[in-house]
Amino acid sequence: MNFIKRIFPWKRTLIISITVLIVLDVFSFYGLYTNKFYFLRIDNYIFPLLSVVHFVFLYAMWFKIKEGELSDPPMRNLEYSLYIILLVYLYKLVDVALMLLSYGDYEDYLLPQTFLPFGILIMILHIFLLGLTLLAFSFRKQIVGTYLFDDMNQHVDNWN
Repeated sequence: MNFIKRIFPWKRTLIISITVLIVLDVFSFYGLYTNKFYFLRIDNYIFPLLSVVHFVFLYAMWFKIKEGELSDPPMRNLEYSLYIILLVYLYKLVDVALMLLSYGDYEDYLLPQTFLPFGILIMILHIFLLGLTLLAFSFRKQIVGTYLFDDMNQHVDNWN
C-alpha cells in the first residue's frame, strides 16, 4: 500500500479522481452499441448526480487537509454515503464488462468500430475510480484522522 501511496500522493489522487469522474460523467451519456450520446434518457443522469457527492467529499477532504482540521460528522456522513455510491460504481463496472463480453453475441450485427476501444476505456476508468476512491478513504483516515467523536467535545472551547 505504501508503494501505491508514493505513486499517488493525496493531491494527485484528488486531481486524478476529479478528472476520472468528469470523464465518466460525460461517458454516462454515451451509448456503446450505437456510438451516440443520449441526453434525453433520465437514467443517464444517475451517475453524474451521484458523482456530485463524490466531488463534495473530495473537496471536504482537500479542505480538511489544507486547513489541518479534524474529521467531523458532515464529512463522516459524506463518506458513509460514498460507501453506498461505491456499490453503484461497482454496478456500472459490471454493466460495462457485461456489454464488452456480449461482443461475440452480436457478430452478425454491425457494431461501431469504437465499441471495443471506448468500452475498454470506460471499464478501465471505472476500475481506476474504484481504486482511487478506496485510496482517498485511506488518505482521509491517515491524514485527516478517524471518526472518534467521543473525544471531540474535549477540543471545543465552550465559552464558560
